[in-house]
Amino acid sequence: MIEGRCACGTVSYKLTAEPMIVHCCHCSWCQRETGSAFVLNAVVERSAVEVSGEPELVMTPSASGKGQEIARCPACRVALWSHYPGAGRKAAFLRVGAMAEPDACPPDVHIFTSTKQNWVALPEGAKAFAEFYNPAEVWPAEMRSRWAAMMAAA
Repeated sequence: MIEGRCACGTVSYKLTAEPMIVHCCHCSWCQRETGSAFVLNAVVERSAVEVSGEPELVMTPSASGKGQEIARCPACRVALWSHYPGAGRKAAFLRVGAMAEPDACPPDVHIFTSTKQNWVALPEGAKAFAEFYNPAEVWPAEMRSRWAAMMAAA
């Protein structure tokens, strides 16, 4: 079972399903918002995230102009997950670094590598895309089915 929490422990979570995919996003917006060279996001249905505590949802700007909503601890302000406009609050893009065992969620795919830091070396054979990608070509069929079911749910 995957668990995570903020730095102070005010907000924690447990997953009831494995992530559909783990993105390592190298876009300049993620670099700015995290203060790091990239962000690791494990994508899962929001309904599969059992939360203890009440995160604060903070809207931040994005390259698309549609913004993203970041779930942060109201006490220590650590980012726990994001919601993006395409999926709304149906999907949670969990920050892998906030997990108890982040090694359990290595990246499946590297995205927006056109803006990655030059000193970041991707592993040989890693799936990598200059921008985004076609999920039909990257996601396993079972995970695409889960995404479709999530999006179709009320």
